Amino acid sequence: MQWTERRERFRAILEGGSCIHPASVYDPISARIAEDLGFELGMFAGSVASLVVLGAPDLTLITLTEFAEQAHRICRAGKLPLLVDADHGYGNALNVMRTVEELETAGIAALTIEDTALPQAYGSAGAVTLLSVEEGTGKMKAALAARRDRHLAVVGRTSALAFSGLDDALERAQAYAAAGVDAMFFLGVRTREQLEAIRAACRVPIVLGGVGSDLSDRGYLAAQGVRICLQGHQPFMAAAYAARETMKALREGVSPAKLANIASTQLMQQLSRDADYARWSERFLGDSDN
Repeated sequence: MQWTERRERFRAILEGGSCIHPASVYDPISARIAEDLGFELGMFAGSVASLVVLGAPDLTLITLTEFAEQAHRICRAGKLPLLVDADHGYGNALNVMRTVEELETAGIAALTIEDTALPQAYGSAGAVTLLSVEEGTGKMKAALAARRDRHLAVVGRTSALAFSGLDDALERAQAYAAAGVDAMFFLGVRTREQLEAIRAACRVPIVLGGVGSDLSDRGYLAAQGVRICLQGHQPFMAAAYAARETMKALREGVSPAKLANIASTQLMQQLSRDADYARWSERFLGDSDN
């Protein structure tokens, strides 16, 4: 099964001794770019999904169906293992089970489930609220129970470090690890002291996002059990900027022949897998004797 092979490659990353930076991908072409460049892993973020699918900010407006459909488009474009940000699982623990079912079917290699109370409640004035440790643990258990392919990785995620402190983050990590998650994702780790405290308390593989400049050494991160460290989601932002600048130039009268930074025909043929389609066309649309 092709999805299982990708999940095995993701687990090899978790079980290895290195720290990798995944490629932030958002559609089939971006996934193929990452694969062609040699990235070991793609990351599809909830914030980017909201921009791609809805053109909306990251306010938990996207639905599970919309997210899973886009994840499937990314997965079927090539062979890149995909880690996805499944936010809060789109509801309570039972919704988490449905989320795992849909995303597993879409072909992902791993998903994160976080313990933030989403969507934002009336009267919260933008404040971040975390679920209780008990409810967060229940979501992790539900996610693990829902998967059918045991190779699919479930990653617990918490942003407690940034909002309620290190002690709370460690308590949550230990509870989620005891529930059986395959790795822990920590958001907002800024210093080596914080990471070393996390490593001392958390023995499952670590995923980091939003790290401080003190944590740029991948060798050091690997030694602390960090297997994946996100760098942000610049590719989509760069694509949006490039599209705007190109449209602006055309609107202002620049000749299409004089536009800068346009992908060559050869590159577009490579990314669209033109040679494969040409071969299939010749085989299946050509002379029936061939």
